[in-house]
Amino acid sequence: MNRLIAIALPVGPRFVAELDAAFDDGDAVLPVDVRLGDEARTALLAAMAPAVLVARPGERIALEGAQPVEEGDALVVATSGTTGGPKGVVLTHEAVAASARATSVRLGVDPGRDRWWACLPVAHIGGLSVVLRSRAEKVPLDAGPFSEKGAAAALGRGATLVSLVPTALRRLEPEIAAGFRRIVLGGQAPPEALPANVVTTYGLTETGSGVVYDGLPLEGVEVRVDPDRSEIELRGPMLLRAYRDGSDPKSSDGWFATGDAGALGTDGRLSVRGRLGELVISGGENVWPSAVEPLVEAHPSVREAAIGGRRDPEWGERVTAYVVAAVPVDAAALLAEVRELVRNGLAGFAAPRQLVLVDELPRTAIGKIRREALSSLEGPSASV
Repeated sequence: MNRLIAIALPVGPRFVAELDAAFDDGDAVLPVDVRLGDEARTALLAAMAPAVLVARPGERIALEGAQPVEEGDALVVATSGTTGGPKGVVLTHEAVAASARATSVRLGVDPGRDRWWACLPVAHIGGLSVVLRSRAEKVPLDAGPFSEKGAAAALGRGATLVSLVPTALRRLEPEIAAGFRRIVLGGQAPPEALPANVVTTYGLTETGSGVVYDGLPLEGVEVRVDPDRSEIELRGPMLLRAYRDGSDPKSSDGWFATGDAGALGTDGRLSVRGRLGELVISGGENVWPSAVEPLVEAHPSVREAAIGGRRDPEWGERVTAYVVAAVPVDAAALLAEVRELVRNGLAGFAAPRQLVLVDELPRTAIGKIRREALSSLEGPSASV
């Protein structure tokens, strides 16, 4: 009987060794975020039902209520999905190999000259996939937690490839970022200005990491957009087998509906607008946060911004900008200037009608904006 092994270790050689040991035994792996509190970790383990917990290298704790995995299963990766409850995405060894191969082909990876630096949390598919690519394609691996100092050290040891989220990329000095042959960027909408060595990606846990690079699908990946809902649908050999509860979100012919809205250009490139649930409908007009946020962040007084909707008796939803300021600002004056930027760059209906100054934006462990938490933020504000 194949077991599920929970590994609660940070990114690094010890995690890689435990992953290898589990795979060698024919078991599947559940990576557990080491930053989870006791209650959250207990809830995750109860939902995913692993047989063993590895919280220290070499130490194995037997767990009650274990459920087996199927032959060929490699991973169960926890994701909250769109409902907020923990779901386990089951990826097979075949899917992992297909993802690693397609990525390596697109990036032109050469095991003789390239070296991956794995630095993102391995409890998330973006960080975990680097370890898996290295293992599947026999590319040397350097692994350790992200920091600018760590990036410089990894470059010194010969690292040429890295996967980052925009939050991490912004923390690197330009000369350090330029030292990598390729930076694979995912996890959230990319900033407008990017170094030449950055490749933007789109994918989900259910797709085994990014499957669309710079708008174009990887080899073996099919993309289509539902004409009624504008929902992106994907099909390919790297998709999940099922969720941990046995349910399969794919259609009978293998298509997976992502819950993201997008469009295909005449050149076949995919543009992603955001989660369908993130759409702000104000006065009957559709406003996508991903289109407005770069315009707000173009203001010199704005360090970062997120767009959300607040209930409004007149407009239905009020487009609201949550702003972390780079310098002390007056909320009303900044709102007027930001509205002008958005009007000029997009349209008047997309211009924020409220601006809230906050100390920081709520983010997930890999830097994604937690949009469901925006409406509860408080701070100096202004409205029109």
